[in-house]
Amino acid sequence: MPTPAAPAMRSLERAFDVLGVLEGTRQPLRLSEVARRADLHVATTQRILNVLIERGYAAKEDTGYVAGPAAVATAHAFLVNNRLSQVALPVLQELAATTGQAASLYVRVTLARVLIARVQGRNPLRYQLPIGEKLPLHLGAGKALAAWLPDTELHTLIDQATPFTRISGEHVTGADLAADLRQVRDDGYALSLSERVLNVTAVSAPIRHGEDILGAISITGASGDLTEDDHTRLISEVRRAADAIAARCP
Repeated sequence: MPTPAAPAMRSLERAFDVLGVLEGTRQPLRLSEVARRADLHVATTQRILNVLIERGYAAKEDTGYVAGPAAVATAHAFLVNNRLSQVALPVLQELAATTGQAASLYVRVTLARVLIARVQGRNPLRYQLPIGEKLPLHLGAGKALAAWLPDTELHTLIDQATPFTRISGEHVTGADLAADLRQVRDDGYALSLSERVLNVTAVSAPIRHGEDILGAISITGASGDLTEDDHTRLISEVRRAADAIAARCP
């Protein structure tokens, strides 16, 4: 028999499901689309949206619903209080200066990664990646986080993500991704070539604190600037930076 708290917890979970839908879109969504993506009834979704709007976590525009300004305040509170980003910033600055490439810090959120810090290098990327951007775990720097997932979550990620095609045109099956992540775990780093963005190379490594994976650090640059001859040096720099951050974390 459910405990008295069970209905309240289910309502909370549904609210986070709706908020997650709003966070994951780049354009306003109609009520029916929010309900479909959250797998909820339209009436339930409407009640949740009304509460989120009242609290500032959602907003209604002419063309649909979007995340609200309160989400920015929550993100700011995380950034100013998060020990990892504070410790990592000087290391990212040094890494960007040493390699000339953009240095980034990601943390895992369920089966995705979120950018929480970035320092541009001498060779800026041709695209912008804002703080708070949510990106996949099975591509690029995400693999430095995915490779250490517990077995159950790892299998779920592989089942949900595959099959897919990288931006390079390479088709990836579940077996391919599993083997790729095993290699990342064995090597202690991930090297990504045109996986999410064409002609972009990324080198990433996990920030390991004992058995815990605190996040992943990555450098990203144009493949023309990061030739194969550079890979060994860059891998060493990124792994050293990841270890430096881990050593400074409580």
